[in-house]
Amino acid sequence: MSRSIFSRIGSGFAFAWRALDFGRRAVLNLLFLILLIVIAVAIFGGGAKPLGAKTMLVLDLKGELVEQGSAGVREAIKANVMGGEVRRTVQLRDVRNVLDAAAKDPQIAGAVLLLDELEGGGQASLREVAGAVERFKASGKKVVAWGASYSQRQYMVASHANEIYMHPMGALMLEGFGRHRNYYRDALDKVGVTVNLLKVGTYKSFAEPFIANGPSQAATEADAYLNNALWNSYTAEVEKARKLQDGQIMKIINGLPELMDAAKGDIAKVTLDAKLVDGLKTRDEIRQMMIQRGEKDALGKSFRQVAFDDYLSRVRPKMLGDAVGVVMAVGEISDGMAPAGSIGGQSTSNLIRMAREDSSIKAIVLRVNSPGGSAFGSELIRRELELTRAAGKPVVVSMGDVAASGGYWISMAADEVIAEPNTITGSIGVFALVPRADKVIDKLGIHTAGVTTTWLGDAANPLRPLDPRLGQVIQGNINHIYSDFTSKAAAARKTTQEKINEVAQGRVWTGTQAKERGLVDRVGSYGDALKSAAERAKLGSDYRVAYIEREVSKFDRVVEFFGGSAAQAVMPYVKASLAPTGLPLGAATEVAHELNWLSELADKRKPFTAVTHCLCESP
Repeated sequence: MSRSIFSRIGSGFAFAWRALDFGRRAVLNLLFLILLIVIAVAIFGGGAKPLGAKTMLVLDLKGELVEQGSAGVREAIKANVMGGEVRRTVQLRDVRNVLDAAAKDPQIAGAVLLLDELEGGGQASLREVAGAVERFKASGKKVVAWGASYSQRQYMVASHANEIYMHPMGALMLEGFGRHRNYYRDALDKVGVTVNLLKVGTYKSFAEPFIANGPSQAATEADAYLNNALWNSYTAEVEKARKLQDGQIMKIINGLPELMDAAKGDIAKVTLDAKLVDGLKTRDEIRQMMIQRGEKDALGKSFRQVAFDDYLSRVRPKMLGDAVGVVMAVGEISDGMAPAGSIGGQSTSNLIRMAREDSSIKAIVLRVNSPGGSAFGSELIRRELELTRAAGKPVVVSMGDVAASGGYWISMAADEVIAEPNTITGSIGVFALVPRADKVIDKLGIHTAGVTTTWLGDAANPLRPLDPRLGQVIQGNINHIYSDFTSKAAAARKTTQEKINEVAQGRVWTGTQAKERGLVDRVGSYGDALKSAAERAKLGSDYRVAYIEREVSKFDRVVEFFGGSAAQAVMPYVKASLAPTGLPLGAATEVAHELNWLSELADKRKPFTAVTHCLCESP
């Protein structure tokens, strides 16, 4: 009897447990099904509210125009030094994709460019944006630009709009190209730091600020030749876009004092009279103009519009099918691993290898925007591209704002090299900096002595003078790397090492000048590079573009989640260290960044590091 009761109780518990387990599984499966439905709707369902007819695309671009965004801790700290907040960025590819998609969208009637908060961007990047604006206009849709004021870079984009308006109290600043560098020879002498420069290349002027008080004649000649070419390209493009006479911009700049007197100091009137803008309007007047030209929004207070970020979320990339893989090589080149927005010899090589081993990737475009860096890191990347071509996958290099020195080195294993007309490239040269602080410790009354088994034992000690024998070893290695650089360039360009040496020597060129000297195959855009890669892989016109990028680290995700507060926490100490110099924060930051090169070199465990860097940026 008792067993029967306990048996029934046990059976009841077993039934209840099975029912509970079934319910648990059913609930979990239901939740999983709901999650799948949500994901599917998010991806394929077009959850965004449909756009109404005559919607205007508003490109209120806020942040620095970059090839590739980054969310690293170092970038957050650097942003806080410069501006007190986490750096905002606008990806060039996003601007292109939005404008190209909107050009084909029947609901989009036109575009409004608001460029007040657009920062940075070199000449090649700005030209890419301008090209996207022109493609949008070619679809029959008008573009209106408005700004409180315009910087030189912002105006490059605005000049391609059908109409340009500016605030009546605004200003357009066209200043030309070129800048003054800081030179630290006397300052370093005062503190007792000796900088030993070993290099190959007459025009390799990267290290001149550390060994001289002014530029060499060769550096001055090369800089003038480059900047004049870039400025001529800028003014020609703006004058063509604005239908101005050739040379009109230089005429305005040269006559600015007299023009300002005639306008009684009203710079906005000078700008309007010079036909650099089409009208002077406040923001509310622009809003009213767009209402009259289009449709009112749902509230009747503005014109019907869609914001840049909103429209970007509607642009769905193609997910399946054969693809051209794009590897971004952006920033300075180091040896090992590097986050997005910079180049690591190992990390970028890994991305290229991933693309090579992916059967859906049929060709690779390497998008280069780099002034160079480590020669070793550069060679790791070049070799990986060489292996990719050997595996049968075409490789096309697309040069952005800068592809110089190490940036040119990584471009030497491609089926085709395409540069923008105003890309800064070349700078084929090598150098090493060996800082010594023996005079510093002499001033402090500190002495160093000891016994080593060979003369190399403590030769890398920065507190001892540079041993001439070590200098001889370093110079020999620099000569060897330069010879390797020029021989690889000669093989890539199908010419002789002697001819490469004539246009090398560390000298920088524009993309157009590089084409004339056989350093690149042709002048063209990023879109031209994608098309070339697709054709070489025998893909049809319906191929997809896949960006091969490294995942953001978990730690950086945490920093990004907290909105850069981790970086903000250390910034008072960084700023406090710069304040006693008496320099404005921007100038102090530039000095700190440049002098940091010396401290980084001194911190290396190697006796020296061969560097392929141009210390150049696009104006």
